[in-house]
Order: sequence, then structure tokens, then C-alpha cells
Amino acid sequence: MEKTEGVQMEITLNHTIINAKDNVASAKFYERIFGFTFIKEWGHFAVLKVNSTLTFDFLTKEKFSKQHYAFKVTEAQFDAIFERIRQENIPYGSDPYDRENGTINHHYGGRGVYFPDPNGHILEIITADYILD
Repeated sequence: MEKTEGVQMEITLNHTIINAKDNVASAKFYERIFGFTFIKEWGHFAVLKVNSTLTFDFLTKEKFSKQHYAFKVTEAQFDAIFERIRQENIPYGSDPYDRENGTINHHYGGRGVYFPDPNGHILEIITADYILD
């Protein structure tokens, strides 16, 4: 990490491009489910503000590989997002290889669930960090 006057500056991710069948519809899905803010269409992109440092820039493409995006959330955020998933009848599951079993997991003392976005990307919400030892 870079030091500025004795303070280490954390490197943060500023934006990432997410391929989608329909960039605006995809950005609005994330806005609806997660509560993120759809900013605007900007050139080829539909820009979504995820947090104070990160935007997802959705790009319409015909063909693309499916990706996995995991979000650490609070217990209250988990409840709200999970309720919206159920209200929209989105299939969900407790395991990345069993994403339609209708259950959540309790790994590392928290809760987690996997579900698809409209493009087939695998989304995950967790309330506890994975322990990587």
C-alpha cells in the first residue's frame, strides 16, 4: 500500500464492467434487489453506484461468460435483500452448485445464499467473511 504522510492508503476498486443482455434492465435489477443506485446511461454503459467507491458499469453484449459476484451484507441488509429475492420468485440456494434448493447456509456463524441475475451471473450475499485457513 502507498503511504501518504505516514498513513497507508488502501487501494479500492473503482469500477468494473459487467456484461449483460440488456445493460439498463440489468442495472435496474441490481438497484431493485440490492438497493444500489442507478446513476445513468453513459455511452455504452448503464452505471450503477454500489457504494462510495465502486460502480458497476453494465455493458450490453450478445455473448459473454457468466461470473460470480459476492456481497458482504449486514444481517438487516440480508433480510431485506432476501425478502426481495423471494418477492420476485428468484430461485435461490445454499450452495454454488445447488442454487435452487430453496435454503440458505450458515457458514462461519453467518448466513449466505446464492441466486442468479437475469444474465445468469451467480450472485451471493453473506453476513460473515469466509475463513481462509
